[in-house]
Amino acid sequence: MDISDIFWSATLEELKQGYMEESDSFYCLLCGEKIEKGIIYPHEGIFYEAERYMRVHIENSHQSVFDYLIGLDKKLTGLTDHQNQLIRLFYQGKSDKDVQSEMGIGSTSTIRHHRFALKEKERQAKTFLAIMELLKEKDQHAPAFVPPHKTATMVDDRYAVTDEEQKEITKKFLPEGKNGRLKKFPPKEKQRLIILREISGRFEKDMIYTEKEINQILEDIYDEYVLIRRYLISYGFLERKTDGSQYWLKK
Repeated sequence: MDISDIFWSATLEELKQGYMEESDSFYCLLCGEKIEKGIIYPHEGIFYEAERYMRVHIENSHQSVFDYLIGLDKKLTGLTDHQNQLIRLFYQGKSDKDVQSEMGIGSTSTIRHHRFALKEKERQAKTFLAIMELLKEKDQHAPAFVPPHKTATMVDDRYAVTDEEQKEITKKFLPEGKNGRLKKFPPKEKQRLIILREISGRFEKDMIYTEKEINQILEDIYDEYVLIRRYLISYGFLERKTDGSQYWLKK
């Protein structure tokens, strides 16, 4: 199970804190970092037990759980750009007057209306979650969908992929297995998404690669490695510096 699978299967409380507890460690839902229990971790002259150090990790690596979640693609949060900006300002403790002045919209009553609309959205979300939980208990024919990766640059019908489809497409285009060579580059967007996800699994998280190193890895997979590299970036699997000097697996 990769980090996206674990992220989407986490409880609301686990998502709020940004990590989940396992038998022998604490697991960061935002990047996959594991902090082992029973070890004391030093940071800037202070020693922390495992769970407290996980919170230090989230603060240092992700600023906050809120910042990470609010920065996800709008198709994953369900927020418009306007709502996203409002929530950011509310989170900063800005008053309605401050928000109205900073955004340059309407009046303070307009901002209160937006607050009400967000509260309504929260109530709808809670009701929807309850409905879906009840549906799971009754719907015996629902296929198992592969959750979208958290760093997806856009989420649409291409992501409606079942476990069975993923296995079939992977076998078709990677007949030698996940670590084998690509038979050909998939012609359809959904197929590309599945194959690119498999290819991204060959990169180490937290490792910085040069362009030459990236090309060497991808050339072992497919002759047109530049094409694969470009798609890995556009689909949100890889990130790079603007000058192309460094590449890394996007978290």
